[in-house]
Amino acid sequence: MFVKKAINFCLLAVILTGCSGRINGNLYRDGSAELSLELSLESRMAALIRSLAALSSGAPPARDAPVIDGPAIAGSMAAAPGIESVSLHNRSPSSIAGNIRISRVDEFLALPLGSEAADTVGKRFISFVPGNPAEDSRLVIAMDRSAAPLLLGMISEDVRDYLSALMAPAATGERLSREEYLELTGAFYGKALADEITAARITAVIGFPGPVISVKGGTFSGNQARFDIPLADLLVLENPLEYEVIWR
Repeated sequence: MFVKKAINFCLLAVILTGCSGRINGNLYRDGSAELSLELSLESRMAALIRSLAALSSGAPPARDAPVIDGPAIAGSMAAAPGIESVSLHNRSPSSIAGNIRISRVDEFLALPLGSEAADTVGKRFISFVPGNPAEDSRLVIAMDRSAAPLLLGMISEDVRDYLSALMAPAATGERLSREEYLELTGAFYGKALADEITAARITAVIGFPGPVISVKGGTFSGNQARFDIPLADLLVLENPLEYEVIWR
């Protein structure tokens, strides 16, 4: 059970730690989307999870037991808002790959109406405005510390609990700077793990149904937008994150 708690969070690309990953996807004109992903735990994080799992169960896990369990994560993710289907498999004990189909991007992890977080943010986690002959299309992804715990809870309460154990402000809401968080993590789990978090990034390349003309928080070429996101920024949310793509 602890291993499941410990690794489910690695699936959400906007809230990861100690992982490296690549996401490729396509957004379609009707607002649906497909994502393929490859995610792997870095060595220190994998070792930490194995150690914590051993403490929880009272016995060390088998050497070939998955540190991250792709099918188990898929089962947890299947109930999240906006998910049409999820298929994930293990490439190794500490890495997963697979595909996610989203029925409509602006329903994906949609915040409950009237929630405090929704009022604070003033918009959905993902806003999608399809264009017309007179207007360009627009996609906005926005998150801050008030919304992040709710988003985590919609993926899994275990996700939020685990990131709270890692003292991540995205889960706890605590006001820490990026530097303060990394110092705190290093003090509890060792500098090597803090260094992994500092170096870890998520790369996402997303195709759109028309030529991209503007990107906030990334770069673009043709119909594609590319984002290279430091994971520490996602964990700490010292400043609200917002990514925007406009296309014709």
